Amino acid sequence: MNRLRHSKRAAKQLLVQRARHSSTPTPQIRTAAEAASHMMEHYAHKVIKRSQYIDSNQLQKLAVTLGRPVLDGHDMRRTSAPAGTPVPPAHHLVYFTPYDVEADLGADGSDRTFNAPAPFTRRMWAGGHIKFDRGNPLRVGDEAEEHTKLISAVSKTSRSAGEMVLVEVEKKLYGSRGLALVDTRSWVFRPVIQGQSDAQGGVALRSVDGNILAPSSVSDVMINDSSETAEGHPGVVVHGPLNVINLLDYWRDVHGRGTGPDEISYRAVSPVYAGEEYQIRTVDVLVAPDGQVFEVVAAKDGVVIMKASIIKRA
Repeated sequence: MNRLRHSKRAAKQLLVQRARHSSTPTPQIRTAAEAASHMMEHYAHKVIKRSQYIDSNQLQKLAVTLGRPVLDGHDMRRTSAPAGTPVPPAHHLVYFTPYDVEADLGADGSDRTFNAPAPFTRRMWAGGHIKFDRGNPLRVGDEAEEHTKLISAVSKTSRSAGEMVLVEVEKKLYGSRGLALVDTRSWVFRPVIQGQSDAQGGVALRSVDGNILAPSSVSDVMINDSSETAEGHPGVVVHGPLNVINLLDYWRDVHGRGTGPDEISYRAVSPVYAGEEYQIRTVDVLVAPDGQVFEVVAAKDGVVIMKASIIKRA
């Protein structure tokens, strides 16, 4: 009952927050510098908090999808993981997905709260850094809380890609016993492709007492073009965080000896598309004063798609 009340309270806060965002008009943005300045002005000092119950269902679906059904000694094909089961490194990425209705999401399905304003709406997950507390992982049964804030937004221009906005966002995830991990994400936002437009949210309906109501009709949000023309790719792009999960699962199998890492820094180098295969390998192991650094890469046909430095402290 307490969990239900908490969920309703969180949902109400989210609706009020969404209405507040939608009532603030976004000025006409023409350059990446203007977009970056707008983000820092409106979000630099805000922390958005969300809570979610860490259920076994999400973890079970991911384990089966990855073909790794045995988790902490439990065969996830036959039984769900009991309360207290640790969430493997980076598997937290299947939680805290967007709560918004489809019309309020970005064209790529992302939560737009910390996305750059139009026309810089083409988002690429460029890299990131995750710091884990090995002694205090998220666990099945936790009522977890996510605190998100904008770290930076800067403009950049390159000869090949033109203007872009580089954004860094920090997410702190708290479990039942305190801070479990710090997940810092680096995104690149490029201008929308000519002829495309960013998805726009609808107007919320309100009752006489001011409460936001659900719509009385339902319609699918249609995207006129496939991802090939919407984002300039020849096929569906494999989500960067899925590659991070695969890198860490490989590391645990080969180097982890039954334990997880302390940190991972990763960078996306080249896209990989649905249906393609890639290989993961360790290219170097460096000895540090307080542990080891494992240099790991994922590559397809000899082309690196992601590289990572994984730290394991003594």
